[in-house]
Amino acid sequence: MHQSRQMSQTLGADMRALRKARGLTLSDLADTLGRSVGWLSQVERDMSEPSITDLRHIAKALDVSVSMLFSHAPAPAGEAGYVVRKATRRPIGSGEAGLVEELLSPDLTDDFEMVHSTFEPHSQIGETVTRPTQEVGYLISGKLDLVIGGKAFTINPGDSFRIRGEPFKWINPYDKPAVAIWAIAPPVY
Repeated sequence: MHQSRQMSQTLGADMRALRKARGLTLSDLADTLGRSVGWLSQVERDMSEPSITDLRHIAKALDVSVSMLFSHAPAPAGEAGYVVRKATRRPIGSGEAGLVEELLSPDLTDDFEMVHSTFEPHSQIGETVTRPTQEVGYLISGKLDLVIGGKAFTINPGDSFRIRGEPFKWINPYDKPAVAIWAIAPPVY
């Protein structure tokens, strides 16, 4: 099945960035996928197109949604790699807990990523999360309750916060969505 029209033009670069952010070598990921290092190297250099089944296995191995590996609307000529228009943001995550996330960065090849997060009213993360990142968030609208390293905070519009590898969880017990912009290093999506 021919997938190139649906896949990101930076699929290989994004895969490589995600693999490296997770501390995996080409050999580690190839072993997990039951594929050769040569095949994986060609995929990362956009010289070979993985099948839908391969993409599912890659997404699972890298702990991202399959949709993360598919493209958003193509950027106009001259904007690719520089500008991400609102209508072309790439959705990330599952949205299951009431969190809708979109990638603001053009791809995952930087040392950090920018994410637009909408926390739906009366939603919360299912369990405390700890990840090997440094994150700074800025709340644009709504209110959000955070527990960072065991300390509870209520974040209001205009407030910012930082998480440095500490366990954290979020809760939006309020009647309005909370919208935040996050900078995360290294990229996790």
